[in-house]
Amino acid sequence: MTELAGLSPALRHRTVAGGFADIANTITDWDAQTPVPEWKARDVVGHLVQWLPGFLRAAGVDLPGAPSDAAAPAAAFGQLSEAVQALLDGPDSTRVVTMQMVGEMPLAELIDRFYTADVFMHTFDLARSNGLTPDLDAGFAAELHGGLVAMGPMLQESGQFGAPIPVPDGTDEVTSLMAFIGRDPGFPGTTRR
Repeated sequence: MTELAGLSPALRHRTVAGGFADIANTITDWDAQTPVPEWKARDVVGHLVQWLPGFLRAAGVDLPGAPSDAAAPAAAFGQLSEAVQALLDGPDSTRVVTMQMVGEMPLAELIDRFYTADVFMHTFDLARSNGLTPDLDAGFAAELHGGLVAMGPMLQESGQFGAPIPVPDGTDEVTSLMAFIGRDPGFPGTTRR
């Protein structure tokens, strides 16, 4: 994967979403279990399709072209990615939006911080569901991990992540991030992608 640090939000989204789409296009079992106990592979895409439009509406932003469901998961993710990329490449990307939980920030930064990061982490979930190990950027994983650690107890209180799983010192950055958000690093999946 391309090094993600230092990329613009638009280019980072294009790269991260492209990696997720590559995995989605190789999934052969959409009913396979993921490292998230409540989710099958199709639920990973369903989560992204469902939460992002509502999240953006809370900031006063519509997401034209977003899919209404994830019945055909790979196609739905492709449609969602195109809609998000159009926002990031468009003139509204620099518009400052307000959200109660984060205050004011440019739309592109909001999408980057919350959605693109989510897609990055869920690439692991989707890949592992079908026995793949995704090629995720270690530097970006370390950046996300540091940001999540800085949130302290608020992270676990949000209910959005599982309990951290301890890993030995020296564990690689991607594994450390996934373990921190409650993904079992040993979850089935050994084929390299």
